[in-house]
Amino acid sequence: MEHLKALAMKGIMTLLVLWVVFSGIFGLLNFGQVLLITIILGAISYAVGDLALLPKTKNSIVTMADFAFLFVALFLLGWIWVEATRFLGGAAFISAGVITVGEYFFHNYLKNNILREEHPVKPSEE
Repeated sequence: MEHLKALAMKGIMTLLVLWVVFSGIFGLLNFGQVLLITIILGAISYAVGDLALLPKTKNSIVTMADFAFLFVALFLLGWIWVEATRFLGGAAFISAGVITVGEYFFHNYLKNNILREEHPVKPSEE
């Protein structure tokens, strides 16, 4: 249940950012496209970055990996639907940057609330 709550938080954050940037500011994608991209990005980044990498490494490293993944994925997924790619790189960069800031805090939430229970820290590791 906690993972569903975390996925919902991540999904809402990503959806809002992508909707504002890709649809509102740049007018590149419709809501359905933004929703589909949110689901794809959320599933991959939660499984790989948040559940697989975060327990094994530092928040800053996972956050940098998130930015790289988000920028490339947003650019490539946007390229599928956007005919005029003039602003696609900027929209992908801005979205990836804003989401990455949110991811930093989201990782702290995960480490303190969800991953701590699943991967307890030994006293010698703190």
